[in-house]
Amino acid sequence: MKSGSARVPAEFSFAATGEVTIAAALRDQLPAHSWNDVRRLCTTGKVTVDSAPALDPAARVRAGQSIQVRMNAPAPKAPLPTGFRVVHEDAHLIVIEKPAGISSVPYERKEAGTALDLIRAHWRREGRKATVTPLYTVHRIDKDTSGLLVFAKTRLGERGLHRIFQEHLADREYLAVAHGHVTQRRFESRIVPDRGDGIRGSTTRPNEGQQAITHVLSVDKLARASLCRLRLETGRTHQIRIHLSEGGHPLVGETVYIRDLLRAGRTPLPCPRLLLHAATLGFSHPVTSERLGFSADLPDDFAAEIARLKQRPESQP
Repeated sequence: MKSGSARVPAEFSFAATGEVTIAAALRDQLPAHSWNDVRRLCTTGKVTVDSAPALDPAARVRAGQSIQVRMNAPAPKAPLPTGFRVVHEDAHLIVIEKPAGISSVPYERKEAGTALDLIRAHWRREGRKATVTPLYTVHRIDKDTSGLLVFAKTRLGERGLHRIFQEHLADREYLAVAHGHVTQRRFESRIVPDRGDGIRGSTTRPNEGQQAITHVLSVDKLARASLCRLRLETGRTHQIRIHLSEGGHPLVGETVYIRDLLRAGRTPLPCPRLLLHAATLGFSHPVTSERLGFSADLPDDFAAEIARLKQRPESQP
């Protein structure tokens, strides 16, 4: 790090002379460097206080505490978001559990923090060269949906996965919380990008849209809502959200397919996230033909919302 022609020594230590921020103590020792320079020493993991990492330049030190700077110290590893885990990995595939709020793939050129980024960050934490292994996208789940997601690592794996999903050979089950008391039923419709009011939905126009089939089973009754298990025969964009909304039972936490509920004068249940979770995923390995099956427990925030709805009075608006 330079500021003008000044360089930070490769390694040095000193004792704090008073109760000041770490940045201020460093600036006293490095007067030729800017405040941004000394703050960056902390945030990049170059500073310890009494041998403990000091990543926050605004933290305060007391007189006599030992502050050490080591320019060759490795940068701290950024924590992976809560809810991310690698479920399975082999030479051709990687299956992860994606947290809600993370896109499967970038939908804008500069979008960061996608599932692809999380996988590469995981590889870097393991000391692997994250950019060497490619990742091919065949399977997607919504940004606001949590749960199981598979990517291919080879062209052979990609071709096999594409066939599996194109021919609807994967077993996929979701858990969701929907408004109202849902009964067991089967939804079948043809989904188009614009049903006539600007949003994706089902059409009755012949020869338009893609066939979508969803099987719904209610597994628990909640206050003004139902916990449901859903099995997909097809995998269309927003299929579950559309079918349940058009059936009068939009998902709790829904922000897009909620118009019909509002028009009916019903108040959506408040929720900070979409209560939809890809809970199981099964398919035959696209290269070895081995049968694979994976499951992902409900995330803590999802389970907490179920518990809250169980305690909520049925009559509460």
